[in-house]
Amino acid sequence: MGKTPGAEMPFLDHLEELRWRIAYSLIAVAVAFGASFFLVMEFDVIGILEQPIQPYLQGKSLVYTSPGDPFRIVMTTSLTLALALALPVIIYQVWAFLSPALYQHEKRVVLPVLFGALILFFGGASVAYFYALPFTLKFLLGFGSESLEAMITVSAYYDFALSLCMTFGAVFELPIVLVALTALGVVTPMFLRKFRRHAFVLCAVGSALITPGDLITSTVMLIVPLYGLYELSIVLSSMVYRRRLRREQEAELAEQGIGSTA
Repeated sequence: MGKTPGAEMPFLDHLEELRWRIAYSLIAVAVAFGASFFLVMEFDVIGILEQPIQPYLQGKSLVYTSPGDPFRIVMTTSLTLALALALPVIIYQVWAFLSPALYQHEKRVVLPVLFGALILFFGGASVAYFYALPFTLKFLLGFGSESLEAMITVSAYYDFALSLCMTFGAVFELPIVLVALTALGVVTPMFLRKFRRHAFVLCAVGSALITPGDLITSTVMLIVPLYGLYELSIVLSSMVYRRRLRREQEAELAEQGIGSTA
């Protein structure tokens, strides 16, 4: 099956289209940032993010050591939320730019893949917020004693919490990446099964590198779901691979039928 009909765009036209796609994405982020700033200020999003650490503050509040810390935290939280809200528009712009170069069966893969990527990102961020972050805080703050008093700064906490949520969200994209590569014929489930041991080592090393700080707890909390996602990727890859083989066999039979009647 051929690609989308129509003359191929000149290189400069591709650059012009890319420029507009980037511009649309930036506009979406800017609009989402305005909405996010309103949500953060009006609905106490900062307080929601603070909930995992509140049980360990003993009725006190997070402290800040610089006059600009509260403003920076609000802006950073607003920008992070804006990127999440604008993600569907950014994903659409990526798809719109790439779709003319794809085969028809590849186009059918793109939208489900991008939609799944969006769901998995928020799923990973939720796992970090509801499970990984509270577990890590309980583990770390459990080492205190009567002679030590925790005085956690708002800057240190929010940097850690947002980094952990973004890291988990990005890592949860693994199944989508591998399924997309299988659908496009780049990898096979046999290849993924063969390198299971290597994948586990890469999961461990990658988790240690990308988790914020030198915390063994957050690293372990990331290794387990990351390798679990790899195993899930093998199952999904097998399903996609069988469908691709079946489609190729049907295409071959159709070509043989046309050849025999010619």
